[in-house]
Amino acid sequence: MAESGFVNLYTRDIEAGMRFYYDLLGFRETFRTPREGVPTHVEMTRGGFSVGLGTVEAARRVHGVEATPGTPAMVLVLWTEDVDTLFGKLQRAGVPVLQPPHDSGNNNRSALLRDPDGNLVQIVSKVSR
Repeated sequence: MAESGFVNLYTRDIEAGMRFYYDLLGFRETFRTPREGVPTHVEMTRGGFSVGLGTVEAARRVHGVEATPGTPAMVLVLWTEDVDTLFGKLQRAGVPVLQPPHDSGNNNRSALLRDPDGNLVQIVSKVSR
């Protein structure tokens, strides 16, 4: 039986991805390899959710996988207390916007953006009454 897991995203520019997930979304690093210099893989967490970033080169070398970052086969959904506030921060930082904050049903408010590799990132919060 599986006991735990996380999402691993392949990236063309791991440093840009780290800035996005650390600086803009508040994730903290829990693992990196190699430990010195520019990593080929990092893992990070926020609110009990973990995400990894691995370089396209490492995917090819270690796993024999030809990764294609940004192909919208999935969306990373992140819950926040206030979509509009986080959206403003991301937009001011130049993050590409696909859909600005809007009420999306089920008492949710959401926005859709892209990380530095073009992966879909949806931020969601409950609409306060």
